[in-house]
Amino acid sequence: MAGYRMDRINEDIMREITAILRTVKDPRVTAGMLSVVRVEVTNDMSYAKVYVSAMEGIETAKKAVEGLVSAQGYIRRELGRALHLRHVPELRFVADDSMEYSVNIAKKLSEIERGEGKHE
Repeated sequence: MAGYRMDRINEDIMREITAILRTVKDPRVTAGMLSVVRVEVTNDMSYAKVYVSAMEGIETAKKAVEGLVSAQGYIRRELGRALHLRHVPELRFVADDSMEYSVNIAKKLSEIERGEGKHE
């Protein structure tokens, strides 16, 4: 039962942080197509790792993480207002390259598809 609750909290935090990112005015955050990939909250709910990815690549994601760290207080306050948690976890932002990886996979698949169409 506790695992289900943690999964639900992870999803709720991810959904709310995604919505809050639209209101952050830091140019490092708004520069690229930014996405929250995954959130992992510790069992005692004191920390939450937020994995952030950018379509432009890992360097853009790292710059966005710098902006998110500077806006951490604002994000945490808005998160507390939205979720009504007794204790809002401290946010740790981590740059992730999963979106760039998936874009590269999609490009390779489309190249393979075009290549197979020529042989038929």
